Amino acid sequence: MKTFALSALAATFLLSGCGQPSSPQDAANTADKLIPDNQQHQILDSAKTRLDIYAPVELTSSLSHLSNQQQQLVGKLIDAAKIMDDLFWQQAYYGDKSELLNGLDGKVKNFADINYGPWDRLNNEKPFLSGFDEKAAGANFYPQDLTKAEFEAADFDGKQSLYTLVRRNDAGELYSVPYSEAYAAPLKQAAQYLREAAQLAESEAFAKYLTMRADALVSNDYQPSDFAWMDMSDNKIDVVIGPIETYEDQLYGYRAAFEAYVLVKDLAWSEKLAKYAQYLPQLQRELPVADEYKQEVPGSGAQLNAYDVVYYAGHSNAGSKTIAINLPNDEQVQLQKGTRRLQLKNAMRAKFDKILLPIADQLIAPDQRQHITFDAFFANTMFHEVAHGLGIKNTINDKGTVRAALKEHASALEEGKADILGLYMVTQLVEQGVLTDGKLEDYYTTFLAGIFRSVRFGASSAHGKANMIRFNYFADKGAFSRTEDGHYRVNMEKMRQAMTDLSALILTLQGDGDYQGVDQLFKQQGNIGEQLAADLTRLSDADIPVDITFKQGRDVLGL
Repeated sequence: MKTFALSALAATFLLSGCGQPSSPQDAANTADKLIPDNQQHQILDSAKTRLDIYAPVELTSSLSHLSNQQQQLVGKLIDAAKIMDDLFWQQAYYGDKSELLNGLDGKVKNFADINYGPWDRLNNEKPFLSGFDEKAAGANFYPQDLTKAEFEAADFDGKQSLYTLVRRNDAGELYSVPYSEAYAAPLKQAAQYLREAAQLAESEAFAKYLTMRADALVSNDYQPSDFAWMDMSDNKIDVVIGPIETYEDQLYGYRAAFEAYVLVKDLAWSEKLAKYAQYLPQLQRELPVADEYKQEVPGSGAQLNAYDVVYYAGHSNAGSKTIAINLPNDEQVQLQKGTRRLQLKNAMRAKFDKILLPIADQLIAPDQRQHITFDAFFANTMFHEVAHGLGIKNTINDKGTVRAALKEHASALEEGKADILGLYMVTQLVEQGVLTDGKLEDYYTTFLAGIFRSVRFGASSAHGKANMIRFNYFADKGAFSRTEDGHYRVNMEKMRQAMTDLSALILTLQGDGDYQGVDQLFKQQGNIGEQLAADLTRLSDADIPVDITFKQGRDVLGL
């Protein structure tokens, strides 16, 4: 249980229980939260062995092909990204960031910074510092004492909005505060940086997007800039910025968290990938599910590109680091324009070298380790992102969007869909002779090793739950076997059948908007069993990092 100073409690009640906050910024920072006192927080004994689970990586890329003007543009984007980082801290942690970090030293301070608070993101959000209780499922998007029953009974504008905070008024009633008001000052500054970057952009389409994204930050209307982002193709530099993913909201999955990626396009690899986008409509038609579950046609404007990422901020930098992106999330934009799939090649290579290969040496059968390749890892990751654009976005029985119908389970099931359909797509394209790098055994074996890598992120995250469902489903179907000496071996025929069956199951659950069915699936298949837990401990004992953390910024890039 958290320890609280009496003055902190009194201040909380004055702000939340006896009147509305005096300003939108107060609503963002202080409404309805219980702030730990100024005690010196200590690392818990159970967490001391976890302080080195992140391997440091210098996040850099050659910028020599960019003009001086373009390099200045990159710097402006980093400045804007840093503001997203500060805003995510406010959304993820319901205390004061500076007060928390200033009371910590060394590795403990670094660990808190990586986790954006006192909860271990790769250990089911358990607190690693004394004086803190479990993290609220709704983070700081909602009042900390909010129950689902109270929320679902309430009726107020912006109730399910991606871009509002939920707070209480002086009568204890729920109301929403748009991000553009709650974080008005920092968003205005971030918008200014984007407008300055637009003046430096050599691509007219990119300049238009930057200007529209700046407008979105201060208006709370992001869809027009999402359309503009989809219309770009000639830009060497890119940025993903704003409130985007909803994983941080584990109460309902309604609220989007601030994040940013600053990106430099890898032109050679992007040209190599461009040919795969044309196969999306065909792959949608061939999905292993009844026609009503694949009636939506993916937008024809889908793009596949490879990038070096030179700056992560906010949600994208918290805990495990994203290595590929599929955006926008807006269902209307997806249906009209498709999505863009961004493969973060330098970050992906770092994870492959520092984590996946050592895991394979520990857990994959020796005679199958030859099938662990970077090309297969890259393709599996890429087609995971492509697969987000397949399937169905709206239920077939008038329950609204899949995201709304499945609530807090929507993100985890969507990640599970993308994982399994990505492998399904790889299978189809290899057998059609379209994907020619390597053998099918490479993709399947690397996929299995990838499960061990990702499941170490913990079963509480969307990706963690998706990994556990897939691992347990595959185990039940005999897709792999475990030898007496603790090595895992892929059964190609059974893995293919399990992949097809699980694809059909997930697509059906999504199309039906079957909340109860998904809830049951997670309860039955979403847990880490004793044998797997023991094998994961072997990886820790071998000092294999769980993920990576970055040294990044203007200084690293020489800007």
